[in-house]
Amino acid sequence: MTELDAPTPAPTPPTSALIAGSDVIDPAKVDALLARVRREVDEGLSPAVQIAIAHDGRLVVDETIGAPADSRFLAFSATKALVAAAIWRLIDAGEVDISTTAATYVPEFASNGKDVVTVEQLLTHTGGFPWAPLGPNRWSTTAGRREAFAKWRLTVDPGTAFVYHPTAGHWVLGEILATVTGLDHADAIEELVTAPLGLPRLLGIPLDQQDGILEAVGVGVPPTPEEMEAAYGIKIDITELIPPDVALGALTTLNAPEARAVGVPGGGGIMRAADIALLYQGLLRDPDGLWSREVLVEGTEHARMMLPDIWGVPASRTLGLVVAGEDGLGYRRGFGRTASARAFGHNGAGGQLAFGDPDTGISVGYLTAGLDQNMIRQQRRDVAIGSLAAALLRD
Repeated sequence: MTELDAPTPAPTPPTSALIAGSDVIDPAKVDALLARVRREVDEGLSPAVQIAIAHDGRLVVDETIGAPADSRFLAFSATKALVAAAIWRLIDAGEVDISTTAATYVPEFASNGKDVVTVEQLLTHTGGFPWAPLGPNRWSTTAGRREAFAKWRLTVDPGTAFVYHPTAGHWVLGEILATVTGLDHADAIEELVTAPLGLPRLLGIPLDQQDGILEAVGVGVPPTPEEMEAAYGIKIDITELIPPDVALGALTTLNAPEARAVGVPGGGGIMRAADIALLYQGLLRDPDGLWSREVLVEGTEHARMMLPDIWGVPASRTLGLVVAGEDGLGYRRGFGRTASARAFGHNGAGGQLAFGDPDTGISVGYLTAGLDQNMIRQQRRDVAIGSLAAALLRD
């Protein structure tokens, strides 16, 4: 496809026009949200940001600051919702069993004690191989991926601890998708999830269709141990805790055109914030019955894994996503302070926000091109923007 042949995106209506079509969204609250979002660009903490809110199946906010309105961003781990939603469809079809070992579908994965790791453990980040390496030299082909799987070793006994797997577990889930469907993992996700929801292709973007994708860049510096102690009560050097595949250098490798084309299943999604908001509308409403009620409960409601994270906060993990929870710690899990306990989603590195709230019907997508290295500031921003975004209904 040439640049002239590529489809022209539909113009994005102004947020004021979107709000005018809703009698339940409070315009004053939208103004407060957009003012807070705009600060990130005005204060030099991101070259560009994008915010979208959807309600009742339609967009009510769609705003880009610092870039053209049709710009696309790296979603990082917000991508994981696409993989989960595709796996859920295969569970419904009886083609994937979460209690079955991953090696049943991908035999190369069985080596070095990994033969006991189940599909459920991949989805809940309890598989025990969080930092298994896979990079551009091997990730481009199924053969290269499976060769890497055979060399991976466990660092934690499967099922005994929650250790977030930034990319490794989702590479295996991607190969399970490929095995079962006979398609490349990105093609499978398009066929099973995004196309049925009326969304564009969001993973594995061909080289000739990458116009308008913004590069993610690092901003700021990591907090000092003293700042960490003041904020969290623990005096630690945060740079020693950052796994290599979510360090800034690893994250920015996803800017490469070739990486965008491969579609890293754990974090390489390319999308607009509106795509995220509408994806979560699909999960909230499921108007076309893509998923059974049973699998949606397990994917968006039932927190089946409550082992603690490195900060001692119970993980509250479903089959692939996170639930805010009844314990008052939803803000620590990325949902702000105003979303309900039933809110579910999956955020991404650098401050990407993605969730839906069944109690209000609101879904949120927030994307930034600035990867803030000050995790204290980033988490406070996440709470502020998430709280404003989740509370747009009129009182």
